[in-house]
Amino acid sequence: MALFGLFSKDKKETLDKGLEKSKQSFFEKMGKAIAGKATVDEEVLDELEQVLVTSDVGVDTMVKIIDRIEARVARDKYLNTSELDRILREEIAALLTEADGSHTTTQATDFRIPEDHQPHVVLVVGVNGVGKTTTIGKLAHQFKQRGKNVILGAADTFRAAAVDQLKLWGERVDVPVVSHGMNTDPASVAYDAVKQGVEQKADLVIVDTAGRLHNKVNLMNELSKIKRVIQKFVPEAPHEVLLVLDGSTGQNAFLQAREFTKATEVTALAITKLDGSAKGGVVIGISDQFKIPVKYIGVGEKIEDLQVFNKMEFVDSLFGS
Repeated sequence: MALFGLFSKDKKETLDKGLEKSKQSFFEKMGKAIAGKATVDEEVLDELEQVLVTSDVGVDTMVKIIDRIEARVARDKYLNTSELDRILREEIAALLTEADGSHTTTQATDFRIPEDHQPHVVLVVGVNGVGKTTTIGKLAHQFKQRGKNVILGAADTFRAAAVDQLKLWGERVDVPVVSHGMNTDPASVAYDAVKQGVEQKADLVIVDTAGRLHNKVNLMNELSKIKRVIQKFVPEAPHEVLLVLDGSTGQNAFLQAREFTKATEVTALAITKLDGSAKGGVVIGISDQFKIPVKYIGVGEKIEDLQVFNKMEFVDSLFGS
């Protein structure tokens, strides 16, 4: 299996810049929380609770982090506030590691494309406006740059802009797009995309799907139908179901994740638009609460700014000095 997405100096600098607003907001709040305090006491922990919640980590994840720090305080007996940053890094990195089950804080969790089957089929889900189609285009570019044969399927047929936008991305990154136009059967598009992938021995087929959540039953039925038809060509497909979430919406991203994970089996997450807000903490909370690997994060508008999620690099950029 090939693992892509090794971190470079340029990528780390982009990540630092993309999370700058989140980092500044967090440390401004932290500074107020520990002002005048020498040790981590109950009052500091109470303040830290508020800092974490207002950083969009989420209440449940906040409770876990506070419990871990309380355990450290009880064990070490004396903990000064200057050590709080280091302890937060360690505990959050550990939490992210436990969430995706990888048992390592340094692994970047890109898609793995096994060599024993072609094509590797990825369904992409998410509500309109989260950057779903853009994420697909950027993924297609990145895998093509690595020598992979990629095909896209424009199965979000209920929104004209989605079909046209995916076609534009196909032209931009020079990958074929299977499309039947607007108001056509999404499953038929997915069927033809995977069929073409099999016939052309493509490495990767990425299928865009409708982003409607107002009727969960229809969404579930639609995705189930897509799965059934593509399994006629690739019985074990889809190999991944990637849910794209807009990180700048904070707690609303939690709600979207909850609804989509009820409607279908989600195997991976991409969290976009982290550079435009101070809500980077949402990555920690969503990863912890849903126990689904975060594979990609969006930290800028450039085509290279969809990055493979590296837990340690993320924590370092978010809480770095």
